[in-house]
Amino acid sequence: MTLAPEKVAGRPALRYRGFSGVWRGRMVLVTVVGLGLLVLVAALNIGRGDFEIPVLAVLAVLAGGGDGAQQFIVLEVRLPRSLTGLLVGAALGLSGAITQTVARNPLASPDILGVTSGAGAAAVLLIVVGGAAAGSAVGLPVAALLGGLVTAALVYGLAWRKGIDGYRLVLVGIGIGAVAEALTSWLLVSAKITDATRATVWLTGSLNQRGWEHVVPVAVALAVLVPAGLLLSFGLGTLQLGDDTARGLGMHVDRSRAALLLTAIGLCAVATASAGPIGFVALVVPQVCLRLVGAARPPLFASAVYGALLLVAADLVTRTLLPVELPVGIITSVIGAPYLIWMLTRGAR
Repeated sequence: MTLAPEKVAGRPALRYRGFSGVWRGRMVLVTVVGLGLLVLVAALNIGRGDFEIPVLAVLAVLAGGGDGAQQFIVLEVRLPRSLTGLLVGAALGLSGAITQTVARNPLASPDILGVTSGAGAAAVLLIVVGGAAAGSAVGLPVAALLGGLVTAALVYGLAWRKGIDGYRLVLVGIGIGAVAEALTSWLLVSAKITDATRATVWLTGSLNQRGWEHVVPVAVALAVLVPAGLLLSFGLGTLQLGDDTARGLGMHVDRSRAALLLTAIGLCAVATASAGPIGFVALVVPQVCLRLVGAARPPLFASAVYGALLLVAADLVTRTLLPVELPVGIITSVIGAPYLIWMLTRGAR
């Protein structure tokens, strides 16, 4: 990698073979700090419980050390839960950053667009129809994934008018989300009390009883979708200039936008399938990261890091600081709802 003498937007330009970019020191610093905090908070979360394990001992176990008891507790009992929260938070943060940039609207997150509601409605439908048989580790995630994808396709199709406008996309998404939530409410009212209870617990978004069988599917999905999203993100800066300008620069606008939205929706649907609907992470984290790095659009990798940090920290709070352990989705909603109100009032002014 070589540092070219010229500068782009006042920053050093980096060039390596066919790749060129701009060095953004503040973005790198914010991301590195987030990674450090993520490791620390995850180690704290893994170490807390009936059998306390110090942070250094947790890190030693993760590095291959520790005694047999510590290895069993960390690797088999507690690590899958924290790792699930980390992966789900990263998926939601990245999904929100892509969606908000493509739509050029800070409110265009997957939960606002109805993707999360559609995934929840499909999962509740499976629980009500399938009863006890719907509790398998495969059936419920698959139903949530399909529900999210179908809802997203419906929103995209209804919002299409010779292109996608960010505000129209948000309005259509809110409407479709309201329909999906109404369907969910009707299913809960008409279901048996046992099925309704199980569905309600799942709808709050929780990391309870998460094992390696929950980690592997979301890890495999992220191994495919995250590189795809980062590769496709090279066209995000051009899309922000407007459709006409992007086409004038030779970009296939509709194809690029559809591929980016499909990646973002896939990330959100996989996260919802793994841990249930967890609201406001995809909405809040990209906007916070945008202000931390001082960029023109939400930074993708930083949004993934801080999404993971928020969810793991919320899990730590609900496990250790509250008198009763609550689903992690309640904590993120408590954080995100006031932020949404602030964004709406700020936009109105």
